[in-house]
Amino acid sequence: MRTLHHVWFSAACRMLRLGLAEKGLDFATRVERIWEQRDAFLALNPAGEVPVLIEPDGTTLTEAWVITEYLEEVYPDPGLLGADPVSRAETRRLMIWFAGRFAAEVTHNLVGQKIVSRFVHDLHPSAGAIRAGREAVGYHLDYIDYLAEQRRWLAGDALSWADLAAGAELSLLDYAGEVPWDGHPEARTWYARLKSRPSFRPLLEEEIPGIRPAPHYADPDF
Repeated sequence: MRTLHHVWFSAACRMLRLGLAEKGLDFATRVERIWEQRDAFLALNPAGEVPVLIEPDGTTLTEAWVITEYLEEVYPDPGLLGADPVSRAETRRLMIWFAGRFAAEVTHNLVGQKIVSRFVHDLHPSAGAIRAGREAVGYHLDYIDYLAEQRRWLAGDALSWADLAAGAELSLLDYAGEVPWDGHPEARTWYARLKSRPSFRPLLEEEIPGIRPAPHYADPDF
């Protein structure tokens, strides 16, 4: 059985869970408490980070970007990168945007402080970081509004890794009740379509231990 080592509050892991499901690939998940630095897990990935994907033949893959490229090469149908070089470039650009800039400016400041700090004992919530994240999220939602108004999906006409990357980040923020949806109708409509897909259901049904999701989190018609 294909196994994905993950942790609840990792957007990269959530993106891969969505991608595997969209490709119709059976997989099991295993929660890895990366702060414990288990020897058995370090043997799989000396960096001590998730995600780690273990294929049925034992092939072990690390780093989200590497895994997405592998999945596209080995399981090309359905493709989630794009049908031509320009669309693939746009998908990759947006993946970098959401996994890079969005994560640094918003997710790390909000989810990192409100959720991750509860598990990593030497991490103390910072009011300044939370304030910075709340200031930045509106700008990013404006950008999603713009993309969703111009296109059916964020990178073009077809669902892509760009949508999954953005949705993974937003799902964590939404869990924490930190997405100001009011005033962002296009982003809200796009996210509602995404979270209504069968691939999203396991994320919506899962709870992070000790932390309840926002009341609207699992509602597709939020």
